Amino acid sequence: MREGEVGLRKRVLLLTGSPGVGKTTLLVKVIDVLKAKGYSVGGMISREVRSCGTRVGFEILDLTSGKRGWLAHVDQKTGPQVGKYRVNLKDLDSVGVEAILKATRESDVIAIDEIGPMELFSENFRRAVREAVESGKLVVGVVHSKARDRLVDAVKTRQDAEVFTVTFKNREKLHQQVIDEALRFLTEQPKML
Repeated sequence: MREGEVGLRKRVLLLTGSPGVGKTTLLVKVIDVLKAKGYSVGGMISREVRSCGTRVGFEILDLTSGKRGWLAHVDQKTGPQVGKYRVNLKDLDSVGVEAILKATRESDVIAIDEIGPMELFSENFRRAVREAVESGKLVVGVVHSKARDRLVDAVKTRQDAEVFTVTFKNREKLHQQVIDEALRFLTEQPKML
């Protein structure tokens, strides 16, 4: 790196791509490697939940505590509707938002899966994402490919952000690129005690 470029180190690493391409799987690979290298990783991931081969909803998981909740479900009675799902704002705030805020305070790396249409219904989620990306810590996240929102645009266009597009062709190897970029940032930072 040339003199004067220290501030340009990529710190907000975002995965995007078509639904079902493997963005969360790739994110989990990155998280596992960073944990194996001794970094603390907190935040939230979401996973689809299937019943009898049909997707019925999305679960959210706090990476630190293991606490789980529903992001959205076909049988959810209240909340904003996205397609056939209703968003569970209560679980999103109590599990997802709390996980991001805790990671912002206590972890080396903040994982956010995902910044998408369902999550963006929560003002608390929006605030947590802003706090995470302004924290100075490494953020590794997933951005929904079709999310059109000022917050998404602001995060994606930051000077310290890099967007990686996951495809069926590159998904088996792309995680290494993301890990390499993450480690470049982390090895230049003092490790948390």
